[in-house]
Amino acid sequence: MKQFCVAAGILMLSISVKGQLLLRQADSIRIESQIPELSYVILTADHILTTNTLGFHRSDVQNTTTKAKSTDYFHLGSNTKAITGFIAAYLVVQKKISWNTRFFDLFPELKKDANAAYLDITLADCLSHRARIKPYTSGTELVKLPKFTGTVSERRSQFVAYLVKDEPVQKTNAAYSYSNAGYSVAAAMLEKVSGRTWEKLVDDILSKKLHLNYKFGWPNKTNTIQPWGHWIENGVLTPLPGTTAYNLNLIEPAGDLSMPIDDYAKFIQLNLSGLNGKDNLLKSETYKYLHYGQNDYSIGWLNVNSKGKQISEHAGSAGTFYCYTLINTDKNIAYIIIANCATENAQKGIFKLLNKMIQSKAADY
Repeated sequence: MKQFCVAAGILMLSISVKGQLLLRQADSIRIESQIPELSYVILTADHILTTNTLGFHRSDVQNTTTKAKSTDYFHLGSNTKAITGFIAAYLVVQKKISWNTRFFDLFPELKKDANAAYLDITLADCLSHRARIKPYTSGTELVKLPKFTGTVSERRSQFVAYLVKDEPVQKTNAAYSYSNAGYSVAAAMLEKVSGRTWEKLVDDILSKKLHLNYKFGWPNKTNTIQPWGHWIENGVLTPLPGTTAYNLNLIEPAGDLSMPIDDYAKFIQLNLSGLNGKDNLLKSETYKYLHYGQNDYSIGWLNVNSKGKQISEHAGSAGTFYCYTLINTDKNIAYIIIANCATENAQKGIFKLLNKMIQSKAADY
């Protein structure tokens, strides 16, 4: 027993030393890369190995009020796609819909005026970027749209009706054609079969079933004491007020959720656990389909899927935050880094930190 206690003490000391070294490296990278606030996690399916949130909510106000907290919300950007895919999977398990359900089987009234290129698109096509729907990855595309009216869900429905009449992207040799708007089409399908808006479905799954905290939109949209996103204005890193007219409602299912790092990490743990053979809210086989069901990009996840090398990843940014997640199924480990700016310098810093996290031999924590 005494030998066991000594060994356990040495292990805990090793974990503390490694964690403190990574903390110093992370803060140095944060400052060097001009990232106001940075949060990171290394986790396995069962444990949080190390996590920290560093810096300040705003670049221009750095005091005790704006100091980083572990409960701070960060905008996930396109990492929201994995959550919409998760909700779709839950409805598939509930037999409300299938991956092969065709859009026009649910919306026959839109078929008459639709572009023939979309007649056979399915739920899986929309979620894996194989429906050839235009990307809507820049604000300029959204600005050119007709004015839609009503609730957020009603405006999104009008957007979807507009999309299926529009021209598709040209066919290429690429496995998929990335589209935020494709997730709006998928969300319309989920709303139709469930009788719930996408927003209510998010609440049903994230809040009621998984007990996770989240917000729609920017973290500081309803609370100015949350992290502010940043971008470059006149050559200066500038915090973005939550009231800025930068509306992502039409493509919300593709990229407009915010979560605290601890809650987002729990969601990633569910995925990693499922990928390693354990059922939870979804079956293990469902997780494998979400991450690796199709090559290159499956449902909300980019992937490398070969013998002895199963890796899924995703980056998300609407221009003012940056979220990156890497899941290594074979090694039962995942890495998350989120920052409240997405400049080129910040992104370089994020991936520099990722390398430090990987090199830290986190599996030995």
